[in-house]
Amino acid sequence: MRVERVDLSQPTGTEGPARVNGVALHAPHEALAPEELRQRACTELLRQAAQRAGLLDPVDVCAIDGAISEAATAAIEALLEQSIALPDPSEEACRRHYAAHEPAYCTGERVRVRHILFGVTPGVDVVALRKRAEMAMLDARCFDGSASPDFAALAGKLSNCPSGAAGGDLGWLGAADCAPEFARELFGNKEVGVLPRLVHSRFGLHVVEVLEREAGTQQPFEAVRGAVESALRQQAYVAAMRQYLQVLAGEATLEGVDLDAAATPLVQ
Repeated sequence: MRVERVDLSQPTGTEGPARVNGVALHAPHEALAPEELRQRACTELLRQAAQRAGLLDPVDVCAIDGAISEAATAAIEALLEQSIALPDPSEEACRRHYAAHEPAYCTGERVRVRHILFGVTPGVDVVALRKRAEMAMLDARCFDGSASPDFAALAGKLSNCPSGAAGGDLGWLGAADCAPEFARELFGNKEVGVLPRLVHSRFGLHVVEVLEREAGTQQPFEAVRGAVESALRQQAYVAAMRQYLQVLAGEATLEGVDLDAAATPLVQ
């Protein structure tokens, strides 16, 4: 198993580098994007846990740039294999999940979309960026033809995506044409128009307008049983990883980063 990304609470502002049990996560006075700092903290918690479990040589160290050794990567994977046991989902649980998420198991669904991207880059003020994105979303949703610019004009002015030059138009998309976290917000529902929420992706915050939808073909349970089982296993893994990180964070001495275990779901 592999930990890719986590969403942890905001780090606290302190002088000097953030640390986990005295181990610095970055160089002094280096400014990291909040997401990168949180990821480094999570990885360091796991690396140290692997050492305590005897899976990694005690002389292994964390590089100041956050990189870990190949041995540490293998040890963390072995640690998670030992520490997180996932039972196979039952037939009843699979059918219940399928019934609750039938639209997600359609094939051929397409949406025509345009968007305004507020890119999250290193050093960006995420709070201020969210406020700008929320204001743009309100402008787009409340457009009355006179008081506010239309969506295409907003995209041309504000979007960090090259599509801004075309009014934010992304054309027709299938679920495989976009990032999974973006697809989850677009597919499997009937919403048309500017979505009443910001869409989060690995690229940043999106104001999204669905222009048209083409319905897909519903797949029977038997045809998608494997996908349903995978979805339930992933949910179980997220919950187990959250609990495990909560234990590690509770036992650790943290400086400059607050790992609020109640808000540590895996992004992927």
